[in-house]
Amino acid sequence: MDITDHLRRFLQSQPPARRYVVAYSGGLDSHVLLHALSRLGVTLAAVHVHHGLSCNADLWAEHCQIQCDTLQVPCTVVRVQVCHGGSGVEAAARDARYAALAQVLRAGEMLLTAHHRDDQAETLLLMLMRGAGIAGLAAMPDVRPFGPGLLGRPLLGLPRAVLHDYAVTHALSWVDDESNFDTGLDRNYLRHEVLPVLRRRWPALERTLARTAAHLAEAEELLAGLAAADLAAAYGSRAGTLSVAALNSLAVPRRRNLLRHWLRGLGLPLPDTAHLHRIEREVLPARPDAGPRVDWPGAEVRRYRDDLYAMAPLVPVSATELSWDLAQPLPLPDGRCLVAAPAVGGGVSVKRLAAARVTVRFRTGGERCAPLGRGHSHELKKLFQEAGVPPWERERVPLLYVDGVLAQVVGYWTCEAFNARDGEAALTVSLAAADIASRAENNDNCPGPRA
Repeated sequence: MDITDHLRRFLQSQPPARRYVVAYSGGLDSHVLLHALSRLGVTLAAVHVHHGLSCNADLWAEHCQIQCDTLQVPCTVVRVQVCHGGSGVEAAARDARYAALAQVLRAGEMLLTAHHRDDQAETLLLMLMRGAGIAGLAAMPDVRPFGPGLLGRPLLGLPRAVLHDYAVTHALSWVDDESNFDTGLDRNYLRHEVLPVLRRRWPALERTLARTAAHLAEAEELLAGLAAADLAAAYGSRAGTLSVAALNSLAVPRRRNLLRHWLRGLGLPLPDTAHLHRIEREVLPARPDAGPRVDWPGAEVRRYRDDLYAMAPLVPVSATELSWDLAQPLPLPDGRCLVAAPAVGGGVSVKRLAAARVTVRFRTGGERCAPLGRGHSHELKKLFQEAGVPPWERERVPLLYVDGVLAQVVGYWTCEAFNARDGEAALTVSLAAADIASRAENNDNCPGPRA
């Protein structure tokens, strides 16, 4: 089989890319991909991720640079640190590698990896051993969104033997990662110990497993369509939430399918089966005012009234009072920033701010504000309840004080005594991510909190 023609057909079947970026390890597979692509005349670049896990890592990076120079392909070497914690070195290295590749990719570009049919078979078996659902068993798609561009696997339909024949025919030089022979790693154990035995009994094993993965990918697409339809009918009262009543009206398999789809759409890691069952047992049937929560690494689900919320784990806020120079963004302890912008009417009166000491605090209890038109002050707890603000958000709402007096509950109410009248110079205060606020002020970094 002519790999170059195969790649040409693959690229023609996809939207044109401004540049194709090859994830280049220097091993046989990625070198075949890079070499064959270099013969097509497309705009091409290579990225080598230097994990630093092997004593040969520097030699591999040097080898990649030499091969790219020979092919006249620009090569970028990106060094990463692999902090595996409890996830295992293999998974941590993969996560670090893809994070680095996503940073290199630009809009309109396609990252290409050299995964082949044998890799697909291994992935399917690994997912089976881990008890994965249909999305996991569907293994690797040919193309998917990735960072600001796309990730393509143009060799996924080819067996590794075809790649090896190409490398020998063209006298290619590649490196062998010694970790690929460590059978203490699950994938290597499958590759070297399990698959050879299965292949002797079923010679077409990889082709058959790849076909199975394709069937499962179709089933996953159907389930995603069903979940999207269910999601449209199950939105909660606030953006990004689900209605508990709507969830409880669904059959169990359909509800779980929707929960996974919802969490995936929010960019959160999916729960394992045990945590998904806890959401059903502990959160959905709870009293509307009970405040239940289920969390797992990277995510947590909470309930308030009829709404189900999902989010990254919340960072505790400090009780420290922060002084604020309104001309600059104010970084908050949880990574957000407060930004003040000039306005006319409707914000905090500039006249009231003149020569005043402006500080920011978070709730400790007992705070009161008289919103415009309410006539008298109310406890913030009562105001938040009326506005349907979940308890965990209330403690994270910044409170703006002017000379020690509460002037604004940021994002909700300006207290009447500080409210700018029509036509009066004012400042509007809003929350932003720290990096957005920093760029808005042309700063390189958002400085640390000032007590």
